[in-house]
Order: sequence, then structure tokens, then C-alpha cells
Amino acid sequence: MIKTSRTISTAMQVLLCLSPLAGPAHAAESVYTDLDLDACETLAEDMMGVSLKCGGYKDYPVYFKEGDLRQSVIFGTIDQVLIDGAYESFAAFNRVNTKIEWRLNESGEPVAAILRWFIENPGPSGSPSPESTGQVLVISRVGDAGFPASCFVAMVDAKANRNANELARQAADSDAADFACGMTEPQWIGKRGDLTSERTFSWPEGYVVE
Repeated sequence: MIKTSRTISTAMQVLLCLSPLAGPAHAAESVYTDLDLDACETLAEDMMGVSLKCGGYKDYPVYFKEGDLRQSVIFGTIDQVLIDGAYESFAAFNRVNTKIEWRLNESGEPVAAILRWFIENPGPSGSPSPESTGQVLVISRVGDAGFPASCFVAMVDAKANRNANELARQAADSDAADFACGMTEPQWIGKRGDLTSERTFSWPEGYVVE
């Protein structure tokens, strides 16, 4: 009995010593920033639209473009050719919200950004109304030094899905880190209603992320 007790005690000591080394798994976390267009740096501007560089999260900026009443947003460390030539939006007139949700990995670095877009469908009067305006949560990959590109990863119809935020975070955590911008087409997650719009996408010809 004494020998058995000592054996169990020794085993428990080993487990207690090993447990802190293993440590708990860290779940993905969110941080939030505001998109303040008035505080952004103007990169280019003409009669057709504007291109801006805005503050984001830590050293990960936000690049905003607008033209023909449609907007495009990419996130993070981005190759100049994409800053100049990439444009991803929706076919319908649209605008983005000002609150950005960044999904962080276990190292505390952002891998995805979630941003709400308003799809400005015409209402009975011909102008958008609250009832005719769609809302889409767009999940985008955040570019970094190892993959300097950003693009849509997935889309969630925020009016058709009561758990839209949860669906968006799940897609961000599972798909964004390895999403092949320029090669893979983003998908709609959950239900898709009639107030959404088809995605539009322009990518510099021949450009491949290295």
C-alpha cells in the first residue's frame, strides 16, 4: 500500500509539472476599431472616386476605395499592385459600416476582418428605404508580410440569418488564414435572401501572391 501511494503521488507530481508547460488552447478573440474616413490619407482622387489609406488595428491599415456609388475595402499589409488595382464590392449601390471587427489568432495578430455592408436596393419611391436596404457581413482575409493580399473570404446575409455574427466569426476563424485570394471564390454562408447583391471582383491581370 505504501509503495502504491508513493507511485500515485509521483505520477501526480509529474502531471502537475507538465500541465503548465502545455497550457490551455486559446480561442480566437475579437477587437474592434472604427473606420474614420475623415482621418484617412488620400492616395488618389479624381472625378470617378477616391482611394484612401486609413488607420486599422496595430500596424495593419485599412485601404478604402469608392467609385460609382460602390465601395471596396481591404485590410492589412498589401502589395502595392493590389492597393492600386484590386477592387471587390457588390453590383448594387452600396456603402460600408464604420465598425470593423478583427479576429485574432493565438498570437494576437489579426487574420480576418468582419465589416457590415449596406446594399442600397431601391424602395417603392425609387430611393433606398430601411426595408429595401440589405445588410451583408463580409469576412475578409487580412494581409501580412507572408501573404500581402486581402479579399472576401465569405459573406453572410445579416437580415436572413438571426445568428449572422456567429456565422461570420466561424467563417473567419476556419477559412480566412489560408484563403487563396485571387484563386478561390468566396461563398455565401447560411441563408441568402432577396436583399443581397452579386459580388463584383477586379484583380490585377497576371498577379499571383507569392
